[in-house]
Amino acid sequence: MPYLSLRTGGLSLLVRLLFVAALGLGTLAALPATTAHASETTRTVSGSTALQSERKIGARERRTRKVRKALRIVKNQKGDPYRYGASGPGSFDCSGLVNYAYRKAGFKGTPRTSSQQAGWAKRIKRKHLRPGDLVFFTGSGGVYHVGIFSGRARGGAPKMINAPYSGTRVRTEKIWGNNWFAGTVRR
Repeated sequence: MPYLSLRTGGLSLLVRLLFVAALGLGTLAALPATTAHASETTRTVSGSTALQSERKIGARERRTRKVRKALRIVKNQKGDPYRYGASGPGSFDCSGLVNYAYRKAGFKGTPRTSSQQAGWAKRIKRKHLRPGDLVFFTGSGGVYHVGIFSGRARGGAPKMINAPYSGTRVRTEKIWGNNWFAGTVRR
């Protein structure tokens, strides 16, 4: 083994070989760490995507909670008198009731009139209505009335809470007619 000979500088060669071998082992030992780091990076990238999804779900869940809160607020207004142009807290017209409840529940940009509210809400199919969603009534002049969906009657007919017209009070009633569409702010 001439390369190990001390006379020909074998010691320095041996030291170099051991050093390279140690580096090699260190590199090999570092490989799993590098691989682990790469998988952590992948996890982090996937995690940030998951985090974004969680944020979206979180935002959606927060809106859903606010809608539920708005429905509770509306239920507490039952019995309050109708008054044209009123938006609470002691009397309401239809859009004033929605405006009051949704703003109090935390929806800061809730419009005041039923036609503005119809533009603000996302239109959904009737079969997707959930308690707290909005019901908009239309006629030849556009949207003229709004109520808050509260569920279904025993026979399956949809119900809403609304401030119907002068001389009445905020109440729950079946949705009348067929000229209406549903809207939500859950998005």
